[in-house]
Amino acid sequence: MSTGPRPAWADPRRWRRTVVICSGTSWDGARLSDRHLAEQLSADGPVLFVDPPMSLLTPYRRPEITRPDNWQGLSLVRDGLARLTPLAPPGVSRPGVRRLALLASRRAMRRATTALGGDVEAVVVGSLDDLFGACGERTRVLWGTDDFAAAGALMGLSPRWLARREADQLRKADVVTAVSDELAQRWRARGVEVEVVPNGCDTAHYADVDETPRPTDVRLPGPVAVFIGHLSDRIDLDHLVAVADTGHSLLLVGPRQATFELTRLDALLARPNVQWVGPRPFEELPSYLGLATVGLTPYADSRFNRASFPLKTLEYLAAGRPAVTTDLPSARALGTPLVTIAHDPADFAAHVRRLLEQGPGPGFADRARAYAAQHDWSARAGDLARLIGTDDRVDSHGPGGAG
Repeated sequence: MSTGPRPAWADPRRWRRTVVICSGTSWDGARLSDRHLAEQLSADGPVLFVDPPMSLLTPYRRPEITRPDNWQGLSLVRDGLARLTPLAPPGVSRPGVRRLALLASRRAMRRATTALGGDVEAVVVGSLDDLFGACGERTRVLWGTDDFAAAGALMGLSPRWLARREADQLRKADVVTAVSDELAQRWRARGVEVEVVPNGCDTAHYADVDETPRPTDVRLPGPVAVFIGHLSDRIDLDHLVAVADTGHSLLLVGPRQATFELTRLDALLARPNVQWVGPRPFEELPSYLGLATVGLTPYADSRFNRASFPLKTLEYLAAGRPAVTTDLPSARALGTPLVTIAHDPADFAAHVRRLLEQGPGPGFADRARAYAAQHDWSARAGDLARLIGTDDRVDSHGPGGAG
């Protein structure tokens, strides 16, 4: 198969035993588990990060997304870590075009990995896209970040179609991981062997929040309760309203789903003690957490959320801040008093108020950061590497996949 000219940096000797990570989110989008995993795994061997397919119109609708202007959408992020952005026709979310977009992704993966030498150790797919077998990988890994079949209501997709796709992915995968015990139990009930690999946190990113300059766009007086995340149907707005009812400052950082609780959310944001600053780049989040006295994880009690493992709870701890969360299995699985679990909006607000008025106590920040360090993304990447047999790549290739 012709691949065109090979990029100068694509020396096959440096790309042996490549791990391909197929993400549901662009490299330029929200920094979720797929990107964290790619960055950590690339410390011990070569990694190719595959974006979801995009059309040439995507960068105009979403300016934060980089348009691929190099060889077939393949570019070098840094030594041992490459990025592939498959190109597809406009309207990739439409059912008729989705199949064409999938074929475009598979073809782009084959061409890119062939250009890199064709030695693919594993393909890690964190979605229901049929990408297994696209580049002759030795191991197929389903990276179970969510209960895919339960996402129909959030994604506007048929639950029956999602259930069929989930079953297909479970059948094709050689290794299946789940982000939570709850999700693992659901899949094990189907006779599938599942390993639990929870989400982690970037502890180094939040280590110096107390020395980071404060953002200039926040007008709220301290102490401040902070929520960082997507204001969407996954959130129980009653819990945020209850916090605002205490009269204390409530800061919201992140994008807003256009259809989420329009009237009630507008009313909340209109309060003088509440401020929404919109989405902020990952690089700026430490400055906002530097303002926080307590971090909030107000997720609704839904099947999708019960199977999830919110990154934000660990990120609050990595910043040395206490976290108050709704009663999710993942919060209980953490098993630490550093995280306060609330049972209803009034209980949630009462815990937040206590922490705002009394503080978490002496030595809390050090204990929280030490606990978060046990859940660093480097540990999670090590867990996955052992499961797929790539934990020895640093010995055979050196850091970054060098030959």
